[in-house]
Amino acid sequence: MRLIANDGSNLGVVDRETAIRKADEAGFDLVEISPGASPPVCKILDLGKYKYEIQKKENEAKKKQKVIEVKELKVRPSIGQHDYGVKMRALKRFIEEGDKVKITLRFRGREMVHQELGQQLLERIRNDNEALAKVEQEPRMEGRQIVMVLAPK
Repeated sequence: MRLIANDGSNLGVVDRETAIRKADEAGFDLVEISPGASPPVCKILDLGKYKYEIQKKENEAKKKQKVIEVKELKVRPSIGQHDYGVKMRALKRFIEEGDKVKITLRFRGREMVHQELGQQLLERIRNDNEALAKVEQEPRMEGRQIVMVLAPK
């Protein structure tokens, strides 16, 4: 195995017993760093400190990850022009933050007869936000509502 000292210097290729003896003499542990290499790479170091460093790196990686949330916008087929504008500003903000947006269009009472109005509204939302978002889930009927999911481009 290839042996690396505590200070990072390369001690060359040695057998297992020699590596264990050198680690004991230094008062540290022998840790296999790269088992897939030929020959495998081992390092003389403090195992507790090594595990702590790995955990710190994993925590830093987790902090930098963006958790994608699904935000929901609820609209009605007879939405007013101003309300539509407010909803579109919210949708734009959600998309810019990197979140997916689930648009739920709910029909009440006799509105179910005019489902084409709902389809037209969803088509309008899709066209107005074509530059920012792509349709991840096409509009589909679920009971008395139509659901469409938009995702950032």
